Amino acid sequence: MKILAVCGFGVGSSMILKMTIQKALKAVGKEGEVVNTTISDAASYKADAIFTSPDFVGDLEGRVKAKLYPVKKYSDLDEVKGQVEKMIEEIE
Repeated sequence: MKILAVCGFGVGSSMILKMTIQKALKAVGKEGEVVNTTISDAASYKADAIFTSPDFVGDLEGRVKAKLYPVKKYSDLDEVKGQVEKMIEEIE
């Protein structure tokens, strides 16, 4: 599965989110490709899921085909793991 970690500039916070998603995937015994990117570039990627701030969900809805999973605290493994588990249930 391909997952996007999306933030405003695609550098700092999306990289933190990417690393937390990778840890969450490992914790649940799943593998996936995680890419961090900007909100403006997200629509150009083919992805199964997009993890982003709740503030960006409205901007992405209608522009992307992938299911959106909002995360408030990018470094909170429990929160991200909960969204990863939800994603796995919905995708598989």
